[in-house]
Amino acid sequence: MRQNQGVRTSRGWWWLSGIVTGALGLTVSYLVAGILRVRESPVVAVAEGITALTPGAIAEWAIQTLGRWDKTVLVIGIVVVLALVFGQLGRAARTRYWVAVLGYVLLAAIGLVAVLAKPATTIVDLLPVAVGLLAWLVALAVSVELLRRWELVESTGDEDDPTHSRRGVIVAIGAMAGIATISGLLGRVAISGRRRVEESRRLLRLDDVTAPKLPSGVKVGVDGVTSWLTPADDFYLIDTAYIKPTIEPADWQLRIHGMVERELLLSYNDLIAREITQDWITLNCVSNPVGGDLIGNAWWSGVRLAGLLAEAGPLDGADAVLQTSDDGWSCGTPLVALMDDRNAMLAVAMNGQPLPIEHGFPVRTIVPGLYGYVSACKWVVDIEVTRFADIEAYWTSKGWAEMGPVKMSSRIDVPGSGDDVAAGEVAVGGMAWSQHTGIASVEVSLDGGAWTPATLGTVPNIDTWVQWRLTLDVEEGEHELRVRATDKDGTAQTGVERDVLPDGATGWHTTTFSASA
Repeated sequence: MRQNQGVRTSRGWWWLSGIVTGALGLTVSYLVAGILRVRESPVVAVAEGITALTPGAIAEWAIQTLGRWDKTVLVIGIVVVLALVFGQLGRAARTRYWVAVLGYVLLAAIGLVAVLAKPATTIVDLLPVAVGLLAWLVALAVSVELLRRWELVESTGDEDDPTHSRRGVIVAIGAMAGIATISGLLGRVAISGRRRVEESRRLLRLDDVTAPKLPSGVKVGVDGVTSWLTPADDFYLIDTAYIKPTIEPADWQLRIHGMVERELLLSYNDLIAREITQDWITLNCVSNPVGGDLIGNAWWSGVRLAGLLAEAGPLDGADAVLQTSDDGWSCGTPLVALMDDRNAMLAVAMNGQPLPIEHGFPVRTIVPGLYGYVSACKWVVDIEVTRFADIEAYWTSKGWAEMGPVKMSSRIDVPGSGDDVAAGEVAVGGMAWSQHTGIASVEVSLDGGAWTPATLGTVPNIDTWVQWRLTLDVEEGEHELRVRATDKDGTAQTGVERDVLPDGATGWHTTTFSASA
């Protein structure tokens, strides 16, 4: 009876040893990545690879459902799956050691493929995978040897050597768990690139960049209407990077090449030595639903792309620019949009301060009038002048449209859906936008009645959103409010409801509210 009891008792330890062995390899790999300043540890590379392979409709569902938590949920899911796999490998090692070895080799191969898929991969980027695999195999060999000896001791009753007993297994697995924990903590310390870059950003001085001054008349004076200026901390964030690239300004370079007469290679100092342009520009994401908040307005400072591209000299037949980020993300932008009269720029500052890391520090692209998925390249390091027929960018490969002009839209901020207001005169207000065309008018309809013109705030240019307001006489009861806009070309906002795929949502924003005495 004792023999069977001992064997049964040790089976749970095989599972635990597999999980601890797996965790040890991952954290050692993470530590090595930090020491070598590799941005993407294998787990992060796999997560970004999964994101890149995810169909557009599923990616859009994740954005709409999970918001900024989509990446966190995926990473947690990967960790849970890995824990189950590690436990199963530990169990398999009990009777089929070669299966566990093969399992860890396959996991390392997946990490290797994910790392190799990133742009400009070097041998250094592969070392965390190799060291992690070595840690797996060593820890596996140690744990298997100790567990097998423990089972032998349990079956024979010979406990003269404590290293061959339960105590020895507990000590060994505890030591591996401790090493895994320490490696993870040291990895966080080693990956100090963000702290270094944050300090460089804090000390950076951009002499020609000025603080934003709110233009007169942009506010319409309705409490609850979205701020016309969006602080950097409140600006929406949509990107595919699980670990944001941290680039020292001294290390940043931009290559402009492709179908050009001459290539340009710019350092950060080269860029900021040029004439700085500044402007109020509203950006919004193609994933923004009607009435959504994936939109913001800021004071951007940078260098106009039109001058840089003219200097490079695009060749006849070029109609696109493929922009590539430091993390490998890419977007295809119409060449004409970068060289016409709009203030398309390589931005270095946001609201009078160097770009936050999350928003593309040290340099990102801003193109008024285009959705971000075809224009807003954060951490931009490469611009290739080319043709749309010859390229496929990140989101267009997932079913999004090749061109991404911003669609006119309007939104009700006050009253919000479900609000209860006092009957009588009710101030309503919100935002409207049609970047690089401009808003001419906004109208509101209460309970399906006639469209009533609203009062617009002022705007400094046609590339920003505009606040609007209107006072309505509202009776007691339940009410429905809808809004529509007309742009400066005379085009009225359509009421036809369309999803964000493939090129942006349409429809009139509608809210329901109640009025009480």
